[in-house]
Amino acid sequence: MGHALKILGRTSSINVRKVLWTCQELGIAYDREDWGIGFTPTQSPEFLALNPNAQVPVIVDDNGVLWESNTICRYLVGLHRRHDLLPAEPWPRAKVEQWMDWQATELNPSWGYAFHALVRKNPDFQDPQRIAAGVRGWNDKMGLLEQRLIDTGAYVAGDDFTLADILIGLSVHRWRMTPMERPSYPAVDAYYARLSQRPGFKAFALDGHN
Repeated sequence: MGHALKILGRTSSINVRKVLWTCQELGIAYDREDWGIGFTPTQSPEFLALNPNAQVPVIVDDNGVLWESNTICRYLVGLHRRHDLLPAEPWPRAKVEQWMDWQATELNPSWGYAFHALVRKNPDFQDPQRIAAGVRGWNDKMGLLEQRLIDTGAYVAGDDFTLADILIGLSVHRWRMTPMERPSYPAVDAYYARLSQRPGFKAFALDGHN
């Protein structure tokens, strides 16, 4: 299609890795620049001119500048007309986007305190009671995913791999890699094993990142 793609963001960001895995599934080339923690700060005027939220990722292509990782993934899949990853018809599309939105609005917030405490070792996140509450909340959300995967027996939107599985697959990897107590969720374990066979998962989850 001739859309030269540039991705701004460090690979240690789970949101950047959503975009990178999506690109791998689409088979598209891109140039990537490191921005954020440990690299050029996103508070720099140059970056703020692209994204006033000072967050990665940002993409730049022939159409312009775009930020928000889930929106970027939707855009790239739509641009390349991969309706297997994000259906064109309203109802099946909504079933995929429902789980994409759940990842962003329910699952992501549940891990915030515990992740910063247990993985990032942030000194501002060391209240034992809040850590314990965070772990419980995170495990509760993963319990909802467990039930969904029991129901589908395959992927979050049904029988087939979709864009929602990129987002949630990376989140499952983060949950499994965080040093904390976790319930036994056999359906989540089987889902993780299925995802681990995909080249994009191997490249952008099973590479040591959390």
